[in-house]
Amino acid sequence: MRKYLSIAVISILVSIAVLFFPAIVSADVIQSDWGYSGTASPTEWGKLSPDFSKCQSGVEQSPIDIQSAVTGSSTPIVFDYKSSPLVVVNNGHTLRANYAAGSSMSIDGEKYALLQFHFHTPSEHQIGGKAAAMELHLVHQNAVGKLAVIGVLMNKGTEQELIRQVWQQIPPIGTTKTIESISINAADLLPANKSYYTYTGSLTTPPCSENVAWYVFTAPISVSDNQIHQFEQIYHADARPIQSINNRQIELHPDR
Repeated sequence: MRKYLSIAVISILVSIAVLFFPAIVSADVIQSDWGYSGTASPTEWGKLSPDFSKCQSGVEQSPIDIQSAVTGSSTPIVFDYKSSPLVVVNNGHTLRANYAAGSSMSIDGEKYALLQFHFHTPSEHQIGGKAAAMELHLVHQNAVGKLAVIGVLMNKGTEQELIRQVWQQIPPIGTTKTIESISINAADLLPANKSYYTYTGSLTTPPCSENVAWYVFTAPISVSDNQIHQFEQIYHADARPIQSINNRQIELHPDR
């Protein structure tokens, strides 16, 4: 009888905590089977697991150094980003914000749902051989499971307000923190100039799956020196090296 009473009491306490304490920290799996240095570094990813074979054998890998782009049509990316409660994941490789269902981007009539966004330092993509201080990836998926990633380079400059909100809620490594009382909108992370480069690539982390549609904005956004430093205190470097283009075509789509 005491056992069942104890379980009931615990359940009640958990319910009260969820109701009255909107910032909840929960456990999250630390993905420790690969990394960015030593024997688990990017050059070794393809050897760490059969599931990671594309990291070594793939021919359309990301990131790339964007050069010699062919000018394409002014095809706009249509963003339909809505507000989402702030959910911050510290997974051992990066800081990630999971996004509530209902937000999307569309291009050429194809709709992709926004799943999450995360960060890398320094930038993974380069433009004309030049890297930025950081890079933001907004990860989307369409109805048949194809991935599309928006890449936004981040240069040192003024403080970015949404990133300030995320950085203030960073949980310990291996955990997730949900703050229902804070809403964010990923549209605040997009540059005003919507010109972009596009190419077919891969995930930049294991399993390095290919057939990912990449859209990298030509214009960066600004983050403060302190915001860059705060991220580097947790992840000093979490960028995969530049991969071979292998005759892929890169297209530049100017803003209208």
